[in-house]
Amino acid sequence: MILRSSRLSTKKMVAAGNGLFYPIVGFASCLALIYLSFGDLRSNFREEDHQLAFVKRNGTQFTSDGKPFYINGWNSYWLMYHGVDEYTRPRVREILQAGAKMGLTLCRTWAFNDGDYNALQVSPGQFDERVFKALDHVIVEARQQGIRLLLCLVNNLENYGGKSQYVRWAWQEGVGLSASNDSFFFDPSIRNYFKSYIKTILTRKNTLNGIEYRDDPTIFGWELINEPRCSTDASGDTLQDWIEEMSAFVKLIDKKHLLTVGLEGFYGPKDPKALTVNPERWASRLGSDFIRNSKIPSIDFASVHIYPDHWFHDLEVEDHLKFVTKWMLSHIEDGEKELNKPVMFTEFGLADQLDRFYKTIYDIIYKSAKKHQAGAGALAWQFIVGGMEKFNDEFGIIPWERPATYKLIIEHTCRLARIQGPVLEQRNLKELCLQKH
Repeated sequence: MILRSSRLSTKKMVAAGNGLFYPIVGFASCLALIYLSFGDLRSNFREEDHQLAFVKRNGTQFTSDGKPFYINGWNSYWLMYHGVDEYTRPRVREILQAGAKMGLTLCRTWAFNDGDYNALQVSPGQFDERVFKALDHVIVEARQQGIRLLLCLVNNLENYGGKSQYVRWAWQEGVGLSASNDSFFFDPSIRNYFKSYIKTILTRKNTLNGIEYRDDPTIFGWELINEPRCSTDASGDTLQDWIEEMSAFVKLIDKKHLLTVGLEGFYGPKDPKALTVNPERWASRLGSDFIRNSKIPSIDFASVHIYPDHWFHDLEVEDHLKFVTKWMLSHIEDGEKELNKPVMFTEFGLADQLDRFYKTIYDIIYKSAKKHQAGAGALAWQFIVGGMEKFNDEFGIIPWERPATYKLIIEHTCRLARIQGPVLEQRNLKELCLQKH
């Protein structure tokens, strides 16, 4: 098993400092070309404020207000954490405003911090209201900026508590069956801890707007767990049983929001693609199984991650990009032929040749969207703001400080908009797509 050690250790850190403002992009000079390229945006764009609608699923497509909804978004896992303290809270607005000004529509972030510094869940069923109010703030700020949130409920990794914290709690209380981290998936007491957590989150009434989380369309959907692995049962039965039980429990409480697992996308040992598409043999021995896990009826869309330079040894950049293409096309095909569900690439990162990497991913999503296939969107890992650099991992960027990358992101936003029409929450889309970058 290969660990992304630098990325994982970074997620434990707290950032400090003030953000940097991104530059204002210039207006285009050729109005005729603009009209030909963006005429549909000009005629359909509405600037007035509106009420967000819940995003739904229709087969392999996401829909919003009855129209196809393709996603260009990013990860800022740290929003709630930085929303707790007054001196770091402005970063929440800064990154959400920046995302909106790039025309992005979705941010994936943590809705958990278990037993760690500034913990949301201090102990099983015990919550710090101060931290919960920070999550309230994140949701309200996102709505004001026209950004939806994909909220993850627990970590497979130890960062911010993770499944190991649940296991420690059960062990300390004398009810745990095993000290193995994987007992998170099979210990009845720990399952009850997590169900209690799920219920508390989904039924939380936001102190700032009075809306229960399960009734708030600002939340795009829920993710059960970040990068689940259960290596002690490579057959996949243990993790499969856990996903079935927890996804059914979520849907019992909340029938309005979409739900995904949080998978990395590895094929299980019985899948032929384990040998032809998985990065290496170890990937089929982790207890997860992309097709089997994603087929569960209560799972609305499939999630996949992309980290070629951490999944392979000694490959050149060209080989990394070839793998990315094969990996993405394989999972989009699965969404079409095996799952009949959207497939979202909810994390992607590469340390070298970042712009070529982004362009490869964006081009595949765009081509899938043009054909109305299952490739529903991609979320970059990760975006930060100024003052957080020393806590960054090798994949994080401040987009507006990288002009070429910034241009790629906006171009992708605009060409998706030409397919689906402007999404109502993209308030600045017309001006954005009429500018030259």
